[in-house]
Amino acid sequence: MVMLSRLLRPRSIAVLGSVWAENVILQCRKMGFEGDVWPVHPNKQSIGGVPAFPSLEALPAAPDATFIGVNRHATVEVVRSLSAINAGGAICFASGWTEAGEAGLQAELVQAAGDMPILGPNCYGVINYLDGALLWPDQHGGRRVERGVALLSQSSNIVINLTMQARGLPVAYVACLGNAAQVGLADLAAALLADDRVTALGLYVEGIDDAPGFAAVAEAARIAGKGIVCLKSGKTEASRMAAASHTAALAGGGAASSAFLRQAGVAEAATLPELLETLKIFHVHGPQLGRRLCSLSCSGGEAGLVADLAAPFGISFDPPTTEQRTRLGEILGPIVSINNPLDYHTFIWGDGPRTTDVFATMLAGYDAGVFIIDPPRPDLCDPASFEPALLAIEEAAKRTGKPAFPVASLPENFDEDRAIAMMARGTVPLMGLESALGALVAAQTPPGLAGWRPLPSRKPTRLALMDEASAKALLAGTGVGVPRGVSAPDLQTLDVAARQLAAPLALKGLGFAHKSENGAVRLGLPSLQGQAPMPGATGYLAEEMVTGVVAELLIGIRRDPVYGVTLTLGFGGVTAELLGDTVTLICPVTPAEIDTGLRQLRLWPLLDGYRGRARADVSAVVDVAMRLQNLMQDETLEEIEINPLMVREQGAVAADAVIWKEAL
Repeated sequence: MVMLSRLLRPRSIAVLGSVWAENVILQCRKMGFEGDVWPVHPNKQSIGGVPAFPSLEALPAAPDATFIGVNRHATVEVVRSLSAINAGGAICFASGWTEAGEAGLQAELVQAAGDMPILGPNCYGVINYLDGALLWPDQHGGRRVERGVALLSQSSNIVINLTMQARGLPVAYVACLGNAAQVGLADLAAALLADDRVTALGLYVEGIDDAPGFAAVAEAARIAGKGIVCLKSGKTEASRMAAASHTAALAGGGAASSAFLRQAGVAEAATLPELLETLKIFHVHGPQLGRRLCSLSCSGGEAGLVADLAAPFGISFDPPTTEQRTRLGEILGPIVSINNPLDYHTFIWGDGPRTTDVFATMLAGYDAGVFIIDPPRPDLCDPASFEPALLAIEEAAKRTGKPAFPVASLPENFDEDRAIAMMARGTVPLMGLESALGALVAAQTPPGLAGWRPLPSRKPTRLALMDEASAKALLAGTGVGVPRGVSAPDLQTLDVAARQLAAPLALKGLGFAHKSENGAVRLGLPSLQGQAPMPGATGYLAEEMVTGVVAELLIGIRRDPVYGVTLTLGFGGVTAELLGDTVTLICPVTPAEIDTGLRQLRLWPLLDGYRGRARADVSAVVDVAMRLQNLMQDETLEEIEINPLMVREQGAVAADAVIWKEAL
């Protein structure tokens, strides 16, 4: 692991360049950095009012951290010199490396660094708000804190925008990866989380460079009680193999990355506001928020709005218990209908003890509570009348030991000073109703399995398609059920061989990844007599039709260049992509995880005896998926897709199979 402590928590900072160096000096001065700042310039006597040194060799000691604000070619030589004097690390600010087609120059930079850590190149830098150390050449919106969350981004602009938040979130670090030529996402994330003053980690990433390493970081964070939340961009990118299989199209883009984050125990945010609100929850309460929520407001309109907006997030509000209904009815009177979400009306408004009693009584029966409250803007209004309700929320949390979240329906309706004060007291105000609901769901992320790591990834190879007859022979050899069938190079030979099969028959042309689209499949044939050739077919396969089918599923497993091996489960047939009812998992997976994945499908009821239908043999589906996972131990196999898998009341049969393997 790269040692980053000197770079992230420096006691001495060297800065090179002119304008950029002066900006770094200014930011350190504004933030009250107490260490040494040493400008280095061959021609200037001072930079930013600080005496300059003519060279790195003239410095009084090897700097812990260096901001390099010179051109890319000079950057390589500066890094080489810093490494030679045992400096602690450097920020390589200049652009024009791999992102500009200069991979050779970037490789030279890494070689020049040797064992010295560098961030970048093409990197904005690092802000340490805990110690006031800024290797940062621009404005930012943060302030000194004693503890807080870390923000790590592959986009400098995005993270600058995040520092401008006015939501009460204490930020301890801001760090950019740039091109991540030497220090990658996992290493930098681990180094930030290693600081005891860091409570959680927020990520904006465009790609994950080391999935097993990142999974290890996520597990270590979970053990330490620190949550990680990630906003992953680039989800709509079409898979390169989409034309080759349904699996590639359905598992590409965001499906695989979301599956990886979920299985690693990392929360996923859909928007930047959700990212910030989730971090606030993690900062105070840690990861794995409970799922049972209650909602309280003094307006029927707000109660209805909460219920409507919660549904797309998968949030349902369980009703209060009989004991809760009785007690709440005693406090609120007969006019108030006791439900969840609860509209408690305004009969108790301004009465602190009664409001606290209502809030605590409701909250006690749930894992966490949502309290809709929009204090008036203090510059134009008097928010004093809202104080009893706000204090009651905090007191209810203390009485019950449950998280209580004041939620402003509009983000601007909770001013920053109030939010900071409440966060310091252990209460998390959430800004914006939809962002709050998204954050509450994100904060419920399952912890992940101990020791889970994705399988190693590899670069795509030159591939060849196995014909279906060979593919099914391979599957049958591992115990996967396949239809009884025969194959032949031509229809005349096939007709003779197929007379041992029981009609109705399926006739398929070999050599196609998608037979239906190429007119290479004919179903329900009484015999093969008189069948016309299929243009482009390299041979033919005849099979007995599968009967007694309860459901047609798709099971696909493929190597992923980032996440190792993905497993996709869903409803299949020729409409697989149209339905889009699939779930993707990252291997290795257990039978229990596969079963859980199947139950997440929208059409799961069709497998489970919906309206008197026969129940599908789900255990047989799980068994097939596990056999495919075992088959992928053969590293020459790239992808296996069964579509459809005909699931019966007892057993399952692979009616169609596509296997891609490494070309010889």
